[in-house]
Amino acid sequence: MSAAKIKVLCVDDSALIRDLLSEIINGHDDMEVVAVAPDPIAARDLIKQHNPDVLTLDVEMPRMDGLDFLERLMRLRPMPVLMVSSLTQAGSEVTLRALELGAVDFLAKPALGIRSGMLDYAELIADKIRAAARSRPRQARRSDAPAPKALEAPLITSEKLLIIGASTGGTEAIRQVLEPLPANSPAILITQHMPGGFTRSFAERLDKLCRITVKEAQDGERVLPGHAYIAPGDRHLELARSGANYVARLNDGPPVNRHRPSVDVLFDSAAKHAGRNAIGVLLTGMGKDGARGLLTMRQAGAVTLAQDEASCVVFGMPREAIGLGGASEVVSLDEIAPRLMALVAASGRAQRV
Repeated sequence: MSAAKIKVLCVDDSALIRDLLSEIINGHDDMEVVAVAPDPIAARDLIKQHNPDVLTLDVEMPRMDGLDFLERLMRLRPMPVLMVSSLTQAGSEVTLRALELGAVDFLAKPALGIRSGMLDYAELIADKIRAAARSRPRQARRSDAPAPKALEAPLITSEKLLIIGASTGGTEAIRQVLEPLPANSPAILITQHMPGGFTRSFAERLDKLCRITVKEAQDGERVLPGHAYIAPGDRHLELARSGANYVARLNDGPPVNRHRPSVDVLFDSAAKHAGRNAIGVLLTGMGKDGARGLLTMRQAGAVTLAQDEASCVVFGMPREAIGLGGASEVVSLDEIAPRLMALVAASGRAQRV
């Protein structure tokens, strides 16, 4: 008996996008578009009628804004939602808000040649729908929720580094890790799978929420405590040495594990240049990027953490790393930030003995 197909409902005011998504999705044997809707009002009845596994949702639509609809949906009937967003500054900010509200992931509309552009990443769209169908919908943090209490600042040296990788579900997971960190936290390098144009908005949003400084990484800049550096959405980020200092390096090398930036590229560089002075963290995400690199970090003497299944939106990358033996610890998302500070504090005590 064949497995049931993933049922998808596409909500978009553009007939072209609805047709393209239907063509792409129906071209895969394991998924089908059960209905399309031009706006959220029409979508409400179709959700009740078809009980879809995944919803694709545009942002700017008539009769009801996509974000308003998403907020209500995740409160009343949480389900996996993929946002369909334009590759613009405004589009990236709205998309990040959608991820905060509980959307699993997003699809970026190409700026030009929409038909050819969408068809070019038909496999990526299918992968995102598969991951969304397996994901755990989560309630958004309330807007009036208090900011997390700052963790105690450990005694650190400029040598200690935190190296983080994530994909699907990672924007909110990274926020949850960074937000409670003290202002003098060790330097942090982050690769999150995102297209170019989105990572700057992501860094700016985190910078407003966190006690540390969060920025998009620049090639050659010194890596400093109290700062987090996020890989630009279309370039690999690596850790390097320049004399006594750590520096960030960006490169335009080919995709690794189908990604640029790639988590494996960052983790491999940390293993090479930081060894036991680094702590590796692999968060939620589909696929296997970062799994081998986390093992390489562990073999180089680093403590390595993988997010546990229960707290992942998609338990893909961490599961692969755990299976390879790359994780020295498996930790729930809530406990990762406190565990990182405990490890840094323990390292500081060991250095003083």
